[in-house]
Amino acid sequence: MTFADPAEYLLVITSLPDAESAGKLARALVEQGLAACVNVLGSCHSVYRWQGRMEDATEIPLFIKTTRARYGAVEARIRNLHPYSLPEIIALPLTAGSPDYLKWIKGETEPSCAVC
Repeated sequence: MTFADPAEYLLVITSLPDAESAGKLARALVEQGLAACVNVLGSCHSVYRWQGRMEDATEIPLFIKTTRARYGAVEARIRNLHPYSLPEIIALPLTAGSPDYLKWIKGETEPSCAVC
């Protein structure tokens, strides 16, 4: 284990209403190089207050591994593909991890330059 620079790596969390939309978002983030990996978790039961009413919903959480440099683009893509008007988008800094895994995250999310 190595201590990561918490300013560099992030775990972004969001939840979607169904497996289809969760899979679509996960694939888009990885295909576009915005995330190295997205874990699509099993359904969970969420209880929350929305517009003054108590709500119960089944949702599919996503764990998105990315870098702080890509966060803005990740957030924009989530907002673009998410069916909720106010999607959950939270980011936690990764403060430690396997050096090889962190290097892989960085390599998978660095923008490629075709004309450098």
